[in-house]
Amino acid sequence: MTNPKHSSPSYAPGAWLARARRSIGLGLAVVLFAFVAPGHAQEPEIPNFWDMKEQLQKPNVSALPRLRFLTTTDFPPFNFIDGNGRLSGFHVDLARAICRELQIEPKCQIQALPWNELEGAMRAGDGEALLAGLPATADSRKLYAFSRPYLRFPARFIVRRLSDLKQLDAAALSGKRVGVLAGSAHEQLLRDYFPDVQPVTFTRQDWLYRDLKESKIDAAFGDGMRMSFWLSGSDAAGCCRFAGGPYMAPDYLGDGLSVAVKAETPELAAAFDYALREITAKGTFAELYLRYFPVSFF
Repeated sequence: MTNPKHSSPSYAPGAWLARARRSIGLGLAVVLFAFVAPGHAQEPEIPNFWDMKEQLQKPNVSALPRLRFLTTTDFPPFNFIDGNGRLSGFHVDLARAICRELQIEPKCQIQALPWNELEGAMRAGDGEALLAGLPATADSRKLYAFSRPYLRFPARFIVRRLSDLKQLDAAALSGKRVGVLAGSAHEQLLRDYFPDVQPVTFTRQDWLYRDLKESKIDAAFGDGMRMSFWLSGSDAAGCCRFAGGPYMAPDYLGDGLSVAVKAETPELAAAFDYALREITAKGTFAELYLRYFPVSFF
């Protein structure tokens, strides 16, 4: 199924986050989601963006001659080349799960290209779907139809493990020094929705983490996915934890990740909606999520 064009990935620091930031925008709405029932706080929190009562019609895609997903190699843990030179990652396994659900595995392929070649390859007919984090914007919707989002990037607070800050709200954070990246959508969100905090801005993420570890700030606010990898890494050394949240703010942070198809094939996007919902209902999405994100950022 895999057909990587390049045999080595780019591991430049923050490469995967740069892709996620393509989805970031500014606006005026924020929603707080809780994904687990009270009393189960120690269990991994799995995101679910689907209404399981909704009935989606099962598509018939048997006439589809081929389904080739186009992706990249430099968006770990979503797409990367593993130690054996194979294209791997969350998106690769998600594509396989979609194909199994649609019962077209023999027709499925996935190919990795540089980010700046993806849209040209789609125009040339080299692929039927983009699974690479292309944001759904007013401009991109002129060229593509999109599935519903299968993953979003919430904003989160992190605090030192022994901090007495637990259920964070505007009252609990009043007067607290909260670190955030300067000029980011997260800074704007923090200032708009927590006007009584004392924002402390940083130009580098590692400086923000350092000051949190050294108790120079009370909390840090930012991209939950990026923070989850730091929390599980050696640099954090178990110092800190998530608190409060997650905050899903589409007008600030974008709509998340969707599968993009050519604008003239909206029925394929609808087929992906069906498959993604079924994958979630059957627990497959949860398995993939925890495989690649062992510290849940929800």
